Amino acid sequence: MHTHIMPKNLPDWEAKFGYDGFIRLDHHRKSWARMMQGDKFFREINENCWDPNVRIDEYKAFNTSVQVVCTIPVLFAYFAKPEHGLEVAKYLNDDIAELIKKYPKNYIGLGTLPMQSPDLAVKELYRIKEIGLVGVQIGSNIENKNLHEPEFYPIWDACEKLDLAVLVHPWNMMGSKHMGRYWLPWLVGMPAETSRAMCSMIFGGVFDKYPKLRVNFCHASGSFMATLGRIEHGFNCRPDLVAIDNPINPREYCGKFWVDCITHDPLMLEYILKMQGPKRVTLGSDYPFPLGDLEIGAFINDMNLDYEVVNDIFCNSTLEWLNLKREQFL
Repeated sequence: MHTHIMPKNLPDWEAKFGYDGFIRLDHHRKSWARMMQGDKFFREINENCWDPNVRIDEYKAFNTSVQVVCTIPVLFAYFAKPEHGLEVAKYLNDDIAELIKKYPKNYIGLGTLPMQSPDLAVKELYRIKEIGLVGVQIGSNIENKNLHEPEFYPIWDACEKLDLAVLVHPWNMMGSKHMGRYWLPWLVGMPAETSRAMCSMIFGGVFDKYPKLRVNFCHASGSFMATLGRIEHGFNCRPDLVAIDNPINPREYCGKFWVDCITHDPLMLEYILKMQGPKRVTLGSDYPFPLGDLEIGAFINDMNLDYEVVNDIFCNSTLEWLNLKREQFL
């Protein structure tokens, strides 16, 4: 339920809109492309980032037949002018919609939104529903605005009304400018970003205002679960700073949202399962990127978990999060 995909070809948004920050692709050799921001190299990617048949074949090695796909966060374009952000989102969403029409038994689609303009984001949510996507992926912050901000309420409201699931992915990592070495933005910043998003939504009362909102957080909650004791202690010892918008203990929310299983650590996954219950832990991989779990679920199979627990992680919990039926993919 956590994989990334993109179109094989992207428009040159920078040339079209007249300012930089957008990703373009340089197909410099067969089956490979460079992701570029202007003249700056971002990442080299393989055809498994865009070729649906390559992806299906690679998944067969891990007895997996269905992938939930969403865009790569660097393509969010939250920095763009609202009308340009909407154009980018529509292009990416249409590409995923076409994919799921061609491969309905293999792919489930999540869209992206111009979150910098909630009005346009809500309009795109209605279109996303019409073209067959079942939810959206959003960033952990929107140009450094946290997800509890009232301006985002119309988005949560629309997701509830339209029965669209939400995946929160870390991006725009705090402190990145000061973590240039050792891949620290990805190793330290990403887990912190997910906790930032979760704490802001909990302390801001988002889950209470929108009780039917179905939210999944990437990377097994990042650092949230691992530091929940500290978060709860802060809530208890300084309610004047923490509990100003929501009087409910943050621990009470465990099991009311979903998290994926990407811990890379059986002991941590055991803890996550204890805190969340297996019906709120979903099979994530972050495929096709190397920081993900590219031996999809292999370490879970080695944990000697009960069959029912494994079945929940590998299938049932994702279906419940997305409000889909198993029969749709058989």
